[in-house]
Amino acid sequence: MTVLVVLLAVVVGLLAVLVAGLLRSHAEVLRALHELGLGDVLDPDHRGAAEQEGSFSTRPGVAQPRAIASTEAADLVGATIDGGSSKVTVDGVEHRTLLAFLSSGCLTCAGFWQAFAEGGADQIPGGDTQLVIITKGPEAESLAKVSELAPRRVKTLMSSQAWDDYNVPVSPYFLLVDGPTGSIVGEGAAASWPQVVSLLEQSLADAGLATTPGSRPARSGAERMERADEELERAGIGPGHPSLYLDGRPDETEDQ
Repeated sequence: MTVLVVLLAVVVGLLAVLVAGLLRSHAEVLRALHELGLGDVLDPDHRGAAEQEGSFSTRPGVAQPRAIASTEAADLVGATIDGGSSKVTVDGVEHRTLLAFLSSGCLTCAGFWQAFAEGGADQIPGGDTQLVIITKGPEAESLAKVSELAPRRVKTLMSSQAWDDYNVPVSPYFLLVDGPTGSIVGEGAAASWPQVVSLLEQSLADAGLATTPGSRPARSGAERMERADEELERAGIGPGHPSLYLDGRPDETEDQ
């Protein structure tokens, strides 16, 4: 009997040590999670708050996306390089507008200023796309420097409000606005003007819009079928024509 009591005491002691070790390990795990900013993983409310407060980052050198990625365009109002003021309408017009957000002191922007001065705007995909350069307002930019850089053939506007309206994260940054719909169909940052042209071509293709001067938007499936029917009709090929069937005659599927 004494032996059983001793054995039971030993087993209880071992279990107590094991439980204590597990509790200690659990406490260390919770402490590590707390140090990582995850808080109490057993508290759903706290976890939800942590997820809402969480953020993400991009690789060094890659521009952050806009904080509020709205697809609705806003008209531009700001100062001109001659000291006046101007409004540029981009919503509800027949053409598309490429908004180029540049800075007079940005090293990467220097390449874009030069490209536009050398006629780079003529390379914009789509024959009806107009380029507008937007810097921040005179309170944040040098009017003399912007006047020196601004191409003669390109509309240049100084408007900090436009940067706020479009939540522009960095310069250079580009947004393509489709005038008839008033929506932003493409946006992003690039290191050179040829890269922007390539991105524009892809954005226009994805949106089903024209990418070459004088071309019309891509046809829908119904439009393509209608055009094919018109071509066949002009060629004298109508419903039941032998050339439309492999064996030269239609299948007789009607009930006799």
